[in-house]
Amino acid sequence: MSPWVDYHDYGPSRPLPAEGGIAARSRRGAIGETWWSQRFIELLESFGVGSRLKRGRNYARSGQVIELDVEPGVVLAKVQGSRYTPYRVRIRGKVLSEAQWRRAEKAMASEALHLAKLLAGEMPRDIEDVFSSCKLTLFPRSKPELRASCSCPDSENPCKHVAAVYYILAEQFDEDPFLIFTWRGLEKEELLERLRSRRGAGGGRRAALGAGTVRAGAGADPEVPPATALESFWSSGPGLAELRVSPLAGHAPDALLRQLGPAPVEAGGVNLVELLAPAYEALAQAAERRALEG
Repeated sequence: MSPWVDYHDYGPSRPLPAEGGIAARSRRGAIGETWWSQRFIELLESFGVGSRLKRGRNYARSGQVIELDVEPGVVLAKVQGSRYTPYRVRIRGKVLSEAQWRRAEKAMASEALHLAKLLAGEMPRDIEDVFSSCKLTLFPRSKPELRASCSCPDSENPCKHVAAVYYILAEQFDEDPFLIFTWRGLEKEELLERLRSRRGAGGGRRAALGAGTVRAGAGADPEVPPATALESFWSSGPGLAELRVSPLAGHAPDALLRQLGPAPVEAGGVNLVELLAPAYEALAQAAERRALEG
């Protein structure tokens, strides 16, 4: 190894400028805006690599990571260092087995709120608890489950190139939390399709059980003939007397709409769900204003 290469790889020289690099949005302080990206960084620090992560922070902020792809079980990236040829970084994570994913899907689909948020593209706050309930983890649980390598000559792991990729990966998780599921072995569209199927199966069973009956209002007989239910159908009944509903609009007013999946109707090439979503948003905001004014 020539002294020139030694100096460029370990010395104080700056890396070569990277054109079109992925620069971290955070310009100072911690990197990672959401709880899940912060959790990812916390786990890395708990694995004993926190002090070496800081070496890659400037690389991440200056856009030295020029490529990053998340695939099932592996993150592939290129980082521009002091050499003309970018270094190749590979970060492997443990993929959940098919049986483990079935357990996770069942747990996620069993809670209506979790299911609605996921189908609306949101990450439930307590998703880690959902995975824990079926003896699984959302992120790799130990350092042996997280193996990183770089083509640079630095023998330390993580080197500053791997550390830079960790930071950019955390921000990628900010933008699309479903990349976490992809890394664990199941890509977004496949996961959503499986969750829709589980929701549909549950809905089909409920429809079969309720065939030929009409649900009355709260406090009424749970299953009564249609003619008898007409008078009490719109009444809340005494069972809801203590119910308190927050007047504040939720983060995803159209979550239930999106939970139903694409509608079989389009207008002007746009699916009915997309056309109705702004109306749900407007109604939620109007209801919030009216409740707060009252």
